[in-house]
Amino acid sequence: MFQNQLNDQLVQAQTKSVETAKHLAQVAVQSAQELAEINQAIAKDVVAAAQDSATQLMAVEDPQQLAKLAQPETAQEAAKYAAAYQAKVSKVIRKSNKEVAEVVDASIDDARADLVKMLKEATKTAPAGSEAFVSAFKSMFDASIQQFDQVRASAADAFASFEKSVDEAMSNAQGQYAVAKPATKGSKSA
Repeated sequence: MFQNQLNDQLVQAQTKSVETAKHLAQVAVQSAQELAEINQAIAKDVVAAAQDSATQLMAVEDPQQLAKLAQPETAQEAAKYAAAYQAKVSKVIRKSNKEVAEVVDASIDDARADLVKMLKEATKTAPAGSEAFVSAFKSMFDASIQQFDQVRASAADAFASFEKSVDEAMSNAQGQYAVAKPATKGSKSA
């Protein structure tokens, strides 16, 4: 009888694992779609801007007109587009990271609850005279259950590190745009 219960619990655990994997795959696909849409939109904007610039360059008749085209505002506009692009990408990454973290957290809770339930079922049907074994098993089980808290902490650290890496990458990229702006202003005053 216990073997049937154990088998049922294992099947339920496997079913939950498959559902979790499907959900994570959906999150990945949705994030990829959102990133593709962002990239498609920015590509359209870049092509339109390039066509506009090419049209303006073709219309240049003297060097003064060319100098007007090469204004710092043009670089600032490009930096604004880049910053907006980064913000959109960052939002998608953060959203999917948060959802994955929630799924991992819920999976840890489910696995823990399933193991506790299995322990209760196993010890409830233990034969008479096995109290010492059951007590030792419960002690080992309690120690292993504490590992779930460590796994949760490790997962939280991993997600926090990922977000920190994304923040640093975005800051570095924005820093490059900030460096480019003063350089164009400085060359204007020189």
